[in-house]
Amino acid sequence: MRQVLCVEPVIFIYMFASSLTSPLVQQFIYRRLWEEEYNSTFVSDSNASYCEQNKSSPTYIKQKEVQEKASVFNMQLDLTGAAPSLIVAFVIVANGDRQGRKRSLVLPSVGALIADICLTVISYFSLSLSILFAVAFITGLFGSVATFLGGGFAFIADVCHDEKQKTTRIAVVDLIFGVVSGLAGLSSGYFLRGIGFTWTFVTASLLHVVNIIYIIFLLEDTVGISEFQHQAPVSCKELLRETFSGVYMLFKTAPYKKRILITVLLFTFMTYLFTMVGGSSLFTLYELDEPLCWNEVYIGYGAAAFTSVSLTSFLGVYLFSKCLKDIYIVFIGIFSYIGGMVMAAFAKTTLLMFLVRVPSLLCFMPIPVLRAMLSKVVLTGEQGAVFACIACLEVVTGTISLSVFNIIYAATVAWFSGFSFLLSAGLCLIPLAVLCWLLCTSWNGEDLALLVPEEVSSIESVDS
Repeated sequence: MRQVLCVEPVIFIYMFASSLTSPLVQQFIYRRLWEEEYNSTFVSDSNASYCEQNKSSPTYIKQKEVQEKASVFNMQLDLTGAAPSLIVAFVIVANGDRQGRKRSLVLPSVGALIADICLTVISYFSLSLSILFAVAFITGLFGSVATFLGGGFAFIADVCHDEKQKTTRIAVVDLIFGVVSGLAGLSSGYFLRGIGFTWTFVTASLLHVVNIIYIIFLLEDTVGISEFQHQAPVSCKELLRETFSGVYMLFKTAPYKKRILITVLLFTFMTYLFTMVGGSSLFTLYELDEPLCWNEVYIGYGAAAFTSVSLTSFLGVYLFSKCLKDIYIVFIGIFSYIGGMVMAAFAKTTLLMFLVRVPSLLCFMPIPVLRAMLSKVVLTGEQGAVFACIACLEVVTGTISLSVFNIIYAATVAWFSGFSFLLSAGLCLIPLAVLCWLLCTSWNGEDLALLVPEEVSSIESVDS
């Protein structure tokens, strides 16, 4: 059977299935906790979910309690799957330089399939929500979205030899990520209203099955079978040692400026991801609460609105990369995110909440640009190592961010539900300060233009 080097369909299907279930899981938890609190069925009509707005009413107090419980439950669920997924992401993506990229695509897809099957069973038989913790842990053993994207970006870095093409191609993947997330978010409300939780989870499971078949039988690996794979199987201890040594050598053998640049870029990536993931993850709970009181369809519309943000961010990267250095594109994206979060903190009407996406039109730009900047700094044989670092940072940062912001939201929702958005905007000062340091020190000119692989090779040969 003829195989292809096109990984974009794999990313499209995986992200659609994952984005279809992600908002539904939050709503599923919220509704179950609501029913347990009120001992009655969750009420939702064509315009809004039931939502008490009289602050002196006992119902209002219970409503806030459900918000707090749902926030804490989501935080605990994220922490449960974080530890195993972190180890898997690091080992699988880093070993992709020698053992191929397909493993980092197959394993998370299998894990997502298992999770959706379990969600189907829990929903159909109305099983206890505590089972979700076991599901999250088992799914983490197969990797997470960070493992999947780490392998996907490393796959793209392997097939792209032109540096500008690499930036654009990685931005295309982030465009797919945003557009598909928006489409899935939009359709999730109609799926939920039309066929319910159970059959929506079944639909996502079937999509993951299709994806697994494509990866195994149709996708050609970018890394050929090495001598390592023809040798006798090595022990788990030996495999882990070789994995960690690859990342260790990435920093040890690099010139001083290269090490500093990689470290600074990773830190900037981590801090911006922390603020963006934490702030944006609260939108569903914020929209379910008063005074918005959105139902599942409106929540889907809100998620779909981010489709335009992904598209404009991609166009921004494409156009700005022709006339600006990468670091200035990151600056523009961060300021765009700050504007959106400040506006979200004070959005009390449906129209204003939708308009939050306007100042955020370029907020996704820093993520693909920082990934591309890191990929340009390292050699071809180090792509797996650097994307393993990125994948681990995504798992750790995303988990900590979700936990921190859910705790803060639970503690502040009663007196000012928009506080977490203001905090997210304020924390963006950290990556901005790091980037300003790069501009105000000797890191300019060719340094900020980044060392391309050929330049890195020449520097390393001189140092040796």
